[in-house]
Amino acid sequence: MTARDSRHALLSVGIAVGLWGSMLVCLEIGRRVGIAHVQAWGADAWSGVGAVDGAVFGLLALLVGFTFNGAANRFDRRRELVSEEANSISTAWQRIALLADDQQSELRRLFRGYLDALVSWYAAPSPTQDSLGLPASITRAQDAMWASAVSACLTSRGEPARVLLLPSLTDMFGAVDRERMMRHIHPPMLVFAMLGLTELAAAIFAGYALANTPARNWTYIVGVATAISLATYVIIELEFPRLGWVRIDDMDRELETIRDSIRSIAA
Repeated sequence: MTARDSRHALLSVGIAVGLWGSMLVCLEIGRRVGIAHVQAWGADAWSGVGAVDGAVFGLLALLVGFTFNGAANRFDRRRELVSEEANSISTAWQRIALLADDQQSELRRLFRGYLDALVSWYAAPSPTQDSLGLPASITRAQDAMWASAVSACLTSRGEPARVLLLPSLTDMFGAVDRERMMRHIHPPMLVFAMLGLTELAAAIFAGYALANTPARNWTYIVGVATAISLATYVIIELEFPRLGWVRIDDMDRELETIRDSIRSIAA
């Protein structure tokens, strides 16, 4: 795990712990406000509380479910995109064989260079992954490989490969681009802000409901704060699967396996 990954992991844990502590504070605030209202108004302090609690807790359940389900779906989609990359790379490599023997060597050499750059980018995440563009090393390798393939296919001996090889390379480049763009698809920050505020509001209302107990129910108080904080932590981790502890590195190893098999063939 790189320093940048560690910072993200610590930030995720910090947000979860901060939310946990804030919810405990809000639960206590709600409880004290409820006690004050009971002392001032008696039984009337509970009038309409059930309807308001239901609305707030329902909204919280909706937001947690929405963000968690969305994060899990995006996590699975990112894994699928890496799998699509691996399949498109294998197909493109095999279709180089459609070229004449003397045309294959240069393109295969460039192909291996492109794959090395791609695997290195995945294996060693850097700030360049935050940008919408590919790293310069991958862009150069991609351009060189495409130029070599087009040049070979435009010759009379490259005619058999033209229909299959060039579309395969296009599919491979497109798969890499789709995976890269998918990293930047997240809910608007407004959704996360609304989720956090709703969690704190729900904690206040839950604390208000505890005002009718003679003593603090620590099992309930700590349990509610812990469950919601853990759910929020998992949502953050799923949203950034190339950072933190929840990762899709197991899918990246498929690319490494393909690269190693290609190197063994070359050797």
